[in-house]
Amino acid sequence: MPELKIDALVFDVLGTLVDEPAGIRSGIQALAPSLDDPGTEELVALWQQHIEREQRRILDGARPFLASDALDGEAARVVAEAAGVEDPAAVAALARSGRRLSPWPDTEAGLARLAGRFPLIGLSNASRTALLELNAHAGLRWHQALSAEDARTYKPDPAVYRLAVAVSARLPERLMMVAAHAWDLRAAQNLGLRTAYVARPVGDPPLPSDRFDLYASDLADLADQLQGA
Repeated sequence: MPELKIDALVFDVLGTLVDEPAGIRSGIQALAPSLDDPGTEELVALWQQHIEREQRRILDGARPFLASDALDGEAARVVAEAAGVEDPAAVAALARSGRRLSPWPDTEAGLARLAGRFPLIGLSNASRTALLELNAHAGLRWHQALSAEDARTYKPDPAVYRLAVAVSARLPERLMMVAAHAWDLRAAQNLGLRTAYVARPVGDPPLPSDRFDLYASDLADLADQLQGA
């Protein structure tokens, strides 16, 4: 493998630094406390399926761009209808649950350690407003946080990764995309960024055919591997 020469780290946020399903799960439990665990998980999956489907439709040009706030609102209404809840205030609270996500146990210390050596850029499909609230709630440390909303599309559209390239004023190969989602890393890799996979329980694991630059068990492991970079 060629020597890594990295000027900045670009982090995916949802799933990589915060536990997104757990936040949605908590929102659903508050919406419908009488649901059992299987019923709750079914609604978590329903939320995720709606978001993934509608983002794909936007990427395919089947519907105009909508920021993540609007898609979260749609998902909340779909889930509430399935749960038999009609209270508008409860649905609105559920829609905001995607902004109240807890960091993984290693996130805070890992970001602080990495920030001592590299500029850190957050790059998320979350809207600008959602990203601000999410970062404040989870205590994430950034030098810059970028939303796909600024590109009016969603990852894995190359336009989103170009936001980080433009802000950093560096060549793509001097940036490293860090994510728990192999699909995210493949898209960044196609644009020339270096890549680091961080294992998370809710991520998208690499395929045997994937060839990322680094594979880390958590952010402490990633910092160890980048120590000499």
